[in-house]
Formats: sequence, structure tokens, C-alpha cells
Amino acid sequence: MIKRFVRHNVEDAGSSGSLNDLSFLLIIFFIVIAGFNVNKGFLLNLPSKEKPIVVNTEDILKCSLLADGRILIEGNEVAIDELSQKVTAKLQKWPNMTFLLTISPDAHYQSVVDVISTIRKLKVENFSFRMENAG
Repeated sequence: MIKRFVRHNVEDAGSSGSLNDLSFLLIIFFIVIAGFNVNKGFLLNLPSKEKPIVVNTEDILKCSLLADGRILIEGNEVAIDELSQKVTAKLQKWPNMTFLLTISPDAHYQSVVDVISTIRKLKVENFSFRMENAG
């Protein structure tokens, strides 16, 4: 008895290699474009070393942000809505006003963002903030 070997058509083994290349290129493409979607946050201009700004101490509006989210302007408690009114009134009196924000280390991040956002909307040119001493 003679057996004949039946040849089966073998699919091209290299066809899956092109899919690997394509998937690799797609992965690289999505990694690259994902880097362009970055949140910039607050863009604050730093003062230059060549031209230091001299600030009159009477032109400073001192504001404190406490750990529980309360806002104090020169010792008086104000709400976030009143903050914009008070700052606008001071800006009309003192066009070169500097807003100094002292932040408690335990203050919530969102409270800090709300105050900075409010001041930025009012277009206060001179803005400074510092952390309150923990001790």
C-alpha cells in the first residue's frame, strides 16, 4: 500500500509579523500624543533679578488663608465672594497694590486654588504668597 502525503496549504507565517509592527507603531504613537495633553496650572511670572521691585509697605494688602478654609484680610474674616469686592476697592485706592497671601500648611488645596483664581481674575499685577510658619 502506497501512502501519499497530502500537502496542506500553510498560511504565510510572516503575515502576523506585520500586525506586530503595526501594533508597536500604534503604541508609540499614542504614547507620544499623550505627552501633549498636559495641564499647565497657574502661570505666574517670576520677578527678574535685574530690576527688583520696591514695594511700599502701605501698598501691601495682607491676606491669610487658615487651615479650616477661612480667609482673613488684615485680621477681618471675609468670604470668597467678599474677597473680590475688597480687593477691587483697594485696587481703586492703590493701583500699585501688592496682594500678600499667607497660607497655612494645613489649608486645603482647593481653598488655595480658589483664592489665587479670584485674585488672578481681578488682574492684580503684584501678587505674592508664602507659607505660614508651622511652629
